[in-house]
Amino acid sequence: MMLAFVALTLLVPVLLAAALTAAFTGWTGAAAAAVLSVAVISAGVLLGRFVFRGFRSVNDLIAVTGRLADGDYSARVRGGGPPALEPVVGSFNRMAERLERSDELRRRLLADVGHELRTPLTIIRGELEAMADGVHELSETEVRRLLVDVAGMERLLDDLKTLSTTEAGVLDLQPEPIDLTRLVVDTVARFRVDAATRNIELVVGHSGARGADEPVVVEADSMRIGEVITNLVSNGLRAVDDGGRVEVIVSHTPDDVTVSVTDDGAGIAPNHVDAIFDRFVKGRESDGSGLGLTISRSLVEAHGGTLEVSSIEGTGTTMTARLPRQSRRMS
Repeated sequence: MMLAFVALTLLVPVLLAAALTAAFTGWTGAAAAAVLSVAVISAGVLLGRFVFRGFRSVNDLIAVTGRLADGDYSARVRGGGPPALEPVVGSFNRMAERLERSDELRRRLLADVGHELRTPLTIIRGELEAMADGVHELSETEVRRLLVDVAGMERLLDDLKTLSTTEAGVLDLQPEPIDLTRLVVDTVARFRVDAATRNIELVVGHSGARGADEPVVVEADSMRIGEVITNLVSNGLRAVDDGGRVEVIVSHTPDDVTVSVTDDGAGIAPNHVDAIFDRFVKGRESDGSGLGLTISRSLVEAHGGTLEVSSIEGTGTTMTARLPRQSRRMS
């Protein structure tokens, strides 16, 4: 296509110039007509080829749009069309890729949700049928146990709602200037009793010379970032044995701030590190939905930050949430 365009822009003017020169310098009418004819025919051929390839690209785009509308998200428009259509084709193919990925995520999510809900629903149904048939006595203790299972499913559905809105880019963040140090101190305080009961040393510190109470201001949604810190500290406490240590460190630069949660637990095997952010992956003794780290990473990324893990098996794990000073809202 580029060769045809160059020929059209260079060859045709040269032939037309030759024809005009022939007409004004005394060439015979036949010679001038011949040169002019060659110029016109060349222009027609090249222009026709250019237009034909343009129509072909448009037809391909229309055909692929129809396939995409019918649910074939693997459809892509072939390249090689006119340069003017290349941005359109590129944008269309990127849109198709996102739709294909979204459809794959939707299918996986439905399969995972079905798997996670099937077991508790089966248990609840079996217990209720046993009570209705008189096999089990209807007691307050049994009803309360079933209510705990129902509450667990409600938490799962709430987590899925948060995850889906975050991944879809429609989570409504409410960023405002907050003191991240104070948020960390207040969040960790809720775990003090549990840590003391298990004789776990729970420490909050600052990476610099200043104390842990030094304000570190960042623009963020305090409720959502509080959820992230809560999840990281909770995971750290579950990872250590009684008598262990969990350290929460706040650090900052002129551009960003970080919260690192380090535990001295068993660590994570190298072949499992990449999977901890996947849906429904649970650590040992976890009673959650298996979505905590997935949601935490999505919430941090919604603020324009990152959530990373560093772990040495047998030594411990560090989870580091990095946030920009200025909020980058998703919605």
